[in-house]
Amino acid sequence: MTGVALLAARRTAVVPRGGAFRDMEPFALAAALIGPILAEAGIAAAAVDEVILGNALSGGGNVARVAALAAGLPQHVPALTLDTQCCSGLDAIRMGAARIAAGEARYVLAGGVESFSRAPLRAHRPRNKDEAPAFYRQPAFTPWPEREPDLAAAAAELARAEGIPRPAQEAFAMESHRRALALPPPDGEIVPVIGVATDPFARVLSPALLARLPVIAGDAAFGVTAATTAVEADAAAMVLLGPGGAGPVQVLGALARGGDPLMPALAPVPAVEALCGRLGLHARDMEHVELMEAYAAQALAGIGRLGLDPARVNAQGGALARGHPIGASGAVLAVRAFQRLRAAGGRALVAIAGAGGIASAMVLSGKDETLPPWQD
Repeated sequence: MTGVALLAARRTAVVPRGGAFRDMEPFALAAALIGPILAEAGIAAAAVDEVILGNALSGGGNVARVAALAAGLPQHVPALTLDTQCCSGLDAIRMGAARIAAGEARYVLAGGVESFSRAPLRAHRPRNKDEAPAFYRQPAFTPWPEREPDLAAAAAELARAEGIPRPAQEAFAMESHRRALALPPPDGEIVPVIGVATDPFARVLSPALLARLPVIAGDAAFGVTAATTAVEADAAAMVLLGPGGAGPVQVLGALARGGDPLMPALAPVPAVEALCGRLGLHARDMEHVELMEAYAAQALAGIGRLGLDPARVNAQGGALARGHPIGASGAVLAVRAFQRLRAAGGRALVAIAGAGGIASAMVLSGKDETLPPWQD
């Protein structure tokens, strides 16, 4: 098996739905990253073996292929779009790394893209002339309606089960925003698109302000609010993968795991435990952790169960302070980890959950290292 490295990693700003990216198609967001990434790595467009992008809301059309063509990649470069909901972007990177490790490719562009603003409406086709189209907001994530909770309701139930009261969730959200404002992304992380070069959502929050927000799911004691839920957003994020040692960040390992669909937010816990176990590492020893903050309760539960140091988790703020561009979110985490490792070294854990009770995790290293074969 061949080692795998991240040669370059960039993203767009993460912009809430209806904001500056509201008129941009997903492929255009993704295409804007390809040229700068290849230029940073010094790799010719013709050397790219494949483009793999995660996307959850575009409704088909292979957005990865459209983005590749829009960016001017040669027609011979194939492209693949995958949908594992929130895990899509990280899964695309995981798949690209596997391609290189297996010797099927040398250079792969991988990541994710999403536009809540331009997502098509969803409807079931009428079954007869007397029936109207049946619109729906989200598809089924399990075959069992009784085991498919509303995600906000599931987060509120998780908060109750894990003993995470509303004030603790709000304190976590405030800290996420504070960190994002105090430590903005380094130069080169964000590719400006239509003049947008910063994440616009982070703001100064106060306990008094958050206490006035209505509960959107759950009860007064453990319920979730708009402030403890990541806002819907538009963004793209991408990395260039290549042979081990060819870039500043090494991929030490990655995997996906399934969990209980009733508690989808807990799925990263077994995924991280399995990955670290196979690598002979401990999650608590990672210098940097990029953990998805779809809900404050979700992140707090993961931190608690994995024994993570909160100071090392999302040190520059998380999705609560940026937004949640579903298919791109995992790739955004990977780009952030890349930038942290390039600046400070060490190892980084990236983890994200997806609807239906799935999760993906990856361990990256800012050192020129490889680990022994996986331990079963």
